Order: sequence, then structure tokens, then C-alpha cells
Amino acid sequence: MTATDSTQTHGAPIEHSDPVVVVVGSGAGGGTVAHELTTKGVKCVVLEAGPYLTQDDWVNDEWEAFGQMAWLDMRTTSGGWRITRDFPNLPAWIVKAVGGTTTHWSGATPRFMAHEFKARSTYGDIPGANLLDWPIGLEDLAPYYDRAEKAMGSTHRHGRPPMPANNNYKVFANGAERIGYKHYATGPYGTNAEPYDGRPASVQDGFNFQGDKSGAKWSTLVREIPRALETGNLDLRPNCHAVRITHGSDGKVDAVEYLDGQGNLHKQAARVVCVAGNSIETPRLLLMSASAEHPDGLANSSGQVGRNYMRHLTGTAYARFDKPVRMYRGETMAGIIADEARHDTRRGFAGGFYLETLSLGPAFLASFLEPGAWGREFTSWLDAYENLAGMWIVGEDMPQASNRITLNHDVKDQHGLPVPNVHFSDHANDVAMRTYAYGQADQLYGAVDALAVHHTPPYPATHNLGTCRMSADPTDGVLDRWGRAHDVPNLYVSDGSVMTTGAAANPTLTIVALAMRQAEHLLEEMGRGTL
Repeated sequence: MTATDSTQTHGAPIEHSDPVVVVVGSGAGGGTVAHELTTKGVKCVVLEAGPYLTQDDWVNDEWEAFGQMAWLDMRTTSGGWRITRDFPNLPAWIVKAVGGTTTHWSGATPRFMAHEFKARSTYGDIPGANLLDWPIGLEDLAPYYDRAEKAMGSTHRHGRPPMPANNNYKVFANGAERIGYKHYATGPYGTNAEPYDGRPASVQDGFNFQGDKSGAKWSTLVREIPRALETGNLDLRPNCHAVRITHGSDGKVDAVEYLDGQGNLHKQAARVVCVAGNSIETPRLLLMSASAEHPDGLANSSGQVGRNYMRHLTGTAYARFDKPVRMYRGETMAGIIADEARHDTRRGFAGGFYLETLSLGPAFLASFLEPGAWGREFTSWLDAYENLAGMWIVGEDMPQASNRITLNHDVKDQHGLPVPNVHFSDHANDVAMRTYAYGQADQLYGAVDALAVHHTPPYPATHNLGTCRMSADPTDGVLDRWGRAHDVPNLYVSDGSVMTTGAAANPTLTIVALAMRQAEHLLEEMGRGTL
């Protein structure tokens, strides 16, 4: 049976019986691994659960575009976080389409700092936190950060010019200066300020989260996937949902079973499997791949698959002014304050956070400003839309063993499969950090004469991390320092699931750098004949 029997493919069709590298997911991690391998002559099949949408398909209407791209399959939630009340079936705001959430991301590309790879050693024993040092350090990742920044065109890096300052940033930066912050700028961002690498300069359209029709923002959809297809070594299969990874008696994975767009079941042979389905779908797939040899889920002898789910400490502050700001003009995110990203326990918590400009369109703002609210106070914020400025708080949340992804066998998705349940509660450190950060936002906007500041609760998670963490000791985690499963020698994870701790920075740059490093390792192992 060939791959084309009932699956629409893009690129060079590969036989189902041909054992190739199978990559599950086409986002930051999966798209990067596929690009790095195919451009070096390795044949890959990429299974993407969503459709292949291009710039011509995206619609410049925020709710219609959300319906086009968002992962809307049934999910359930539990735990103490407010998401269980506000968005019980949408714990995460991620993309189900070729390119994954790189088609939705803000574009921010800060690096992790050295101490953030050594969280257990740096922060100490924090009660209730399941902290662990990464099995790698900044020195291991630094050359791949360089490569990733150049591939993504990060502004403020390697001679790349900065993004222009929009009004939202000017309010933000003016307030930052007045309260004594020193480290603020319009980047780094992976959105072009001038043409670069075949992508145009930003048209400053204020529509960054919904597909980016201009193509100025980096994504695997606009860079890695097309270049991988050009090699003739990639078979890209959209609308193909992986449901099980199988293995042989030798302990190695040998195939991935998946459902195509018509619900037909296929089995693709594999010499290596790289799972990059995001920190919810990746553990779900491993748990659904349980066998007699792996009764608790594939690669789960440690019991850590699905645990230590992190979604970054987040919150938003919107300030109202007596004159227009028009925060929606220019790129959605166009500024970062890094002063608070340090580790300084005098503030009352471990780890740090960034402040970043943010704006939402009127429809999204009405939905996310204060879910469930109504009345004069709420509508006064919508009435003042032109006069609003906004910022997002993003910081390191503590990994907790109890925050986890499990299979909910009582609720089934459209394929009849158990849905993932996302259980999350804030750690006390998270609460202390968010409270302090809101206070800093109030000071910043107060310094530029804001009439009022509103604290918006966290949105559905866009930074989904952990759940298959790397660890030096196999009993502490799921993966080794290369993202290879401790239990299965040819099974890898290539997305944000691998993160041992979350750090403060937006994670996409680090996911890409880790994927580049992993791909280099895969090529070396293949060259030695061990894979």
C-alpha cells in the first residue's frame, strides 16, 4: 500500500512499508527536525493532524481565523486554575495545521539564561515544586541559539535591525524609563523589520496571531516546510492524526499508526520516530501507545510521562488613557522589558519574568478581558478601545508532579479516542510572581498617567511545556540530553515537552535550537549505523 491510497500527500510519496524517520507534528520542533534531516538527504514522513493552510487561506478576521487554525478537538480540564471555569474545553490556544503554533506565535525570541538550566541548584528546594537541573547547559545550546536566530531572522541579533516602535511600545517604554527599568527594546522578534531570507518586511498590520498573511514573521510553514519539500526527501501528510506508536520485540519503535482525513487507519514503518505534537498531544500519544512491555505508556517506566506540565506564569494588564493609543496599529507584540527576568528572591519568589507589549482585536478583547463579566465597568473598557495600551506578563512557573496530562477515558474525541485531561494548579511561587508583576505593570502605566489598569486572568495556554522532561537520571524524567527516550533507543521527542523547567523566556527559539541540536545528533547516529 502506498501513502497516496487515501492520504493527500505533499512532496515525494513514500511507501508505508519503507522505514523512514517519522516526525509527528510540523511546528517549531517537528518542522525544524524535518528540515534539518531532509536537507541532509534523510527521507522523512511528517504526520500533521491539521490541514495544509497557506498565506492565501488565512482570513483577516480574528474569530474566523481562530476557527481555521485553532486546535478545537475536545479536551477536559481540572485543577485550581481559572481556565476550568472560563475555558473548560480549551485549556490551550495552539494550532492544528501545517506549521503548528509557529503560525500563531507572537515572534518573541529571547534566550534562556545560564541559571535557568540549573533551576534546582539555583533555586534550592522549593516545597511543592518538582525542580530538576537540565542535563545540558547554556554552553551546550549557545551555538544552536546562534543558528536558530539566523534562521528565524531575530531582530536585534546578528546585525538584524530592530522593529519600528508603535504607539503601544512608546507608552510601554516611556513608563519603563520612568520607573527605572534599563533593559527594554522592540525585540528580539522573529518578524522582519526589512526583507530577509526570502520573507518581506513587516507591513505593521497588527494581525500577528492569526496566520500572518504577509509572511514577514518566521514560521516553519513559510521557511522549513517548503525547503524540506524542495529536497524531494519529505512526504508531508496533513490531516493525519497519529494514534499509536508500535515497537518490536527488540524494544525499538517500528511504526506509527495514524488516521487520515477520512478516518482510515494507516501504519507507517519507521526507523526513528520524533514526536513533536506539543506538550498535550505528545504525552497523550505516548500514553495511548501502551503495550505489554510498556503497560503505563510508551517510554514511561519513570511514571513521568505527562507530569510536570508547565504553561508559563501569565497575565495581562490593560491601561486606559484619556487620549488615543491605538495599540492595534503595528505588530501585535513589539516590545520586551527584560529587567525582571533575573533570579532575585528579595522580590518574594524564585525565577523571573518578562513584560511584553500585547494587543487584541475588539472581539478577542471582549472574550478574554474578563471572561463572564458584563455591566458598565466591563463595557467601559470596550468603549475605550482606541485609548487602551496593553502588556503581557510571561514568567517561569514551577514544575509540579501533580500538574499533568492524563487520558480521560470517560470522554472521547471525534475519533473515539480518550481525550487528554489537562490538570493544573498554580504553585505559591507562581501566585507571588504574578502578584508582583501586576504591581509593576500598575507602576509602569501609572508613571505615564493611566486613568485605570485592568488585570486580565491568564488566557488558554500558548506556552505548553514539560510533560516529557529531559533528565540525567532515567528515574527523574522521560528523555536524555538529546531528547531520546530513556526506555526506547530510537524514540525522540522534539517539542516543548522536553523542557526540564520552563525558564522565563518565550520558548519557541529554544525549541528550535534544541531541535537543530537533536537533528545533528540523529545525523551522527545514523552515520555510525546505530539508528
